[in-house]
Order: sequence, then structure tokens, then C-alpha cells
Amino acid sequence: MIQARVQSAFKEHFGGGSRLYSAAGRINLIGEHTDYNGGFVLPGAIDKVILAAIRPNGTDRVRLYSLDYDECVEFGLAEEDVSSQQWARYVFGVCRETCKRGGKVAGFDAAFAGDVPLGAGLSSSAALESVFAYAINELNGNGFDRFELARIGQATEHNYCGVMCGIMDQFASCFGRAGHLIRLNCKSLEYQYFPFHPAGYRLVLIDTCVKHELASSAYNRRRESCERAAAAIRHRHPEVTFLSDARPAWLEEVCPELSAEDAMRAEYVIGEFQRVLDVCAALEKGDYATVGERMYQTHWGLSRLYEVSCPELDFLVTLASRQGVTGARVMGGGFGGCTINLVAEERYEAFVQAARNCFIAAFGHAPNIYPVVISDGARRIE
Repeated sequence: MIQARVQSAFKEHFGGGSRLYSAAGRINLIGEHTDYNGGFVLPGAIDKVILAAIRPNGTDRVRLYSLDYDECVEFGLAEEDVSSQQWARYVFGVCRETCKRGGKVAGFDAAFAGDVPLGAGLSSSAALESVFAYAINELNGNGFDRFELARIGQATEHNYCGVMCGIMDQFASCFGRAGHLIRLNCKSLEYQYFPFHPAGYRLVLIDTCVKHELASSAYNRRRESCERAAAAIRHRHPEVTFLSDARPAWLEEVCPELSAEDAMRAEYVIGEFQRVLDVCAALEKGDYATVGERMYQTHWGLSRLYEVSCPELDFLVTLASRQGVTGARVMGGGFGGCTINLVAEERYEAFVQAARNCFIAAFGHAPNIYPVVISDGARRIE
């Protein structure tokens, strides 16, 4: 059990008397490529976490032990003390970003480990940032709210890890609530919890274990397409700041002015905004059939209009449909990674077995299978 391993490692390296904290990875049920277009996302924290045992050490130094890397790192709390170890930069960045906001950070010892799969798009880095942001905030009595903790994690990515991410991952890790998804408005940062109690269904991720090249440059091109489409609409409708402000009819008005590629990208994004709203309404009614339908629509929009899928992902979603899976789609930026699947209990075992066997036959290697449950976000365990 990960909790026992972390506590044992802390005792071995630093002695006793630690407090245990947890923060989760996340899934996003629907709402893909909407964040930078000012739209909605619908994430939730999952039962895959980073656990950290932490104790103040009475110095101005931080001493860390990573069980997953089997490595110790020590650093000070000044800007010039940044660690050369990439994994330690996430913790160092949280310390520095806390200090920049006027928070206190006293030296501490910590041992940590996680079961958030690396490279599967479940935001292990956000979980790591969130568990330390939460713990440091509590141990030092800084009084930051969860939004500020999420911003601390996001700023850590920007300023110490070289990743210009949005806030969704850290937000979900900090705000996660068992049995609920969170609709976040990426423009206003307003949020609302929606019930997720899919009795008779299970969520499972199928990881293709592939990441195709050019994902970064392709992402930038799609973002530019969306910005051009929004600018064209804005000439006629000045109230449009992001594509999230536009109506489908307004896109039709400007289609003659856009390239076919830009029009396709905008068509997907504007449709995705409505799909998120449809899913939220369906969740309030317990209508998981509609949730699943919108998931499939999102996938084929991402595949055919946004063109961020790949043969492995399309294969898995097609297989899911043939197996009677309620809903399936690529999760994340695309070009590889996972599908997220909403599967009726009675179909679950057959689907997972078929996904594994058929994928091996088609692509020569097994996918990873990750069943997930929507769970609580950052918190103190004891």
C-alpha cells in the first residue's frame, strides 16, 4: 500500500512525526481544446494520487526523498537554490511561488510517491504541485484558498518547469470532490459541481502508449486557427472575445472569409461548448446515455474536424462502439495518449479484454488499462 510505503520511507530517511497529505491526478470527461478558447472543461479528481509525508525540520532547507526515483535532493529556499533535478523543481517551484505571494515557507523534510501513471495524460505533475502547495499552506498557516494553491501550481509549471499550461489540471487536483465533476469556465474561472454517480457504469482509460510527433507545433497551429476565426467573427460581432462567445450562425456568416481548415477548427470548438452544457444537463438527470453520445460526438469532432486523433485512438473508439460501450473519446490534446470510456458494468470485462487483444493484434503492443473512480482532491490524510 502506497501510504505505508511513504510513511516507512519517511521514517527511514528522516525519523518520525510526519503528517500525510494527498493530491489527485485528474480526468476530463468532456471539453477538449476549449480552455484556450474561453470555454468550459469538465474535469474530476481520480483515485490515483501523489502521497507525501512531511514534517518541518527547523531549518531553511528542504530535504526530499522520492520513492519513485529512489533519490534524495536537498535545496535552500532562495531563487538561486533551484534544483538541477527536474522532479525536484516541481517542489522548489511551489516553495518559491508561495514566497512570491507573501506566504511563509519553513524548511521541511518530505518523502513522497504516487500511483498516477506517468505519461498517460492524468496530470501527475499537477498532483505533485498540489500536494505540496496544500501541505506548505497548512503547515505554515498561510491561509491561501484553493484557487491560489492551483495558481501556485500553474505558475510553477510556467516559471520552473517550462510548461505554459492552463489551470485545469491544478484546479481539478485542488478542488476535486468525490462523486462530482467540476465545470470550470476557463474565461471567468467560475465553477460549478455536477453529480457523477454512474451506478451500473465504470470509467476506464485505455492508454495507447504512443505519442506521435509534431503534437506541439500542431497544437499551436490549431490555436492560431481558432484565433483567426474569432477575429473574423469579432468584426461583425464586437462582443466576441473568444470562440466561446460565438454562435454557430455567426461562424456560418464568416465561413467565406476563412480557410477551410480554420472553419473546421472553429466548427469543432463551438460545437464542443454546447456538448459540455448538454453533458452537465444530462448528469443532473442521471442520463448517462446522453453523456455517452456526446463523448462519441466529441471524439469524431476531434478526429475529423480538429484532426488531433491518430489511428490507434480511432481504432479504440470504433472498437468501443462495436462493443456497446456507452461513451468513448480521446482524452487530452490528442496525437496519442488515452481514450476515456464510460462502460456499463455488464460489458466491462469483455470490453477491456477485447481492447487489449485487438489492440495487440493491430499494433503489436498492449495498451495500458486504468480503471478510475472520481475522488477527492488535495487534502490532509492524518
